[in-house]
Amino acid sequence: MQHSIKKIFPSFSDDLIKEIETNAIWQTYKAGDVIMRTGQYINYTILITKGQIKTYREGENGGEFFMYYLQPGQACAVSMICATKSQTSQITAKVVEDVELIMIPLSLMEKWMMEYRSWYEFVIFTYRTRFEEVLEVIDSIAFRAMDERLEFYLKRHAEACGCKDLKLSHQEIGTELNTSREVISRLLKKMEQRGLVKLHRNNIELLT
Repeated sequence: MQHSIKKIFPSFSDDLIKEIETNAIWQTYKAGDVIMRTGQYINYTILITKGQIKTYREGENGGEFFMYYLQPGQACAVSMICATKSQTSQITAKVVEDVELIMIPLSLMEKWMMEYRSWYEFVIFTYRTRFEEVLEVIDSIAFRAMDERLEFYLKRHAEACGCKDLKLSHQEIGTELNTSREVISRLLKKMEQRGLVKLHRNNIELLT
């Protein structure tokens, strides 16, 4: 187990890895499972060792807005913040690909911050990375037209999966960009005419 943790989280010291092995809980979830809901209290810090998680905000009208992906070697910054402050989550996290998680109990979060430099640096890096991703989302909303937001959205998904073949429905994209399926279909058609994508029956192929 230590070898696998070190491989996925190479910055962790050997002493920290031993602590994780002794105190953490390993949990698996299937694609489609919701592992964190808006308004839920968080008791663990979540580290991802396998699979992929999508995080998004939910609006009062039931709409969703995509935030960012979590992948192996990363941690959920929201779980860190909410756990230490005993606050409820402001986002929802849904499994995209079957995941394996390391659940770090709340009681160890601050203790490790003081005892292990590698954990402290990892937490700070996680905060900074998620903050930068949220800034990108804000910039996309505030300063880009919907066609630019759509292109930005598709490229982020391609980067997350490491592929050009995106299994996204027009309705799903519309929900996550807070617009209608019809608008997304029209914009995707224009992107296809520009040679940026190729539309298939059940997927979108990114050509750029």
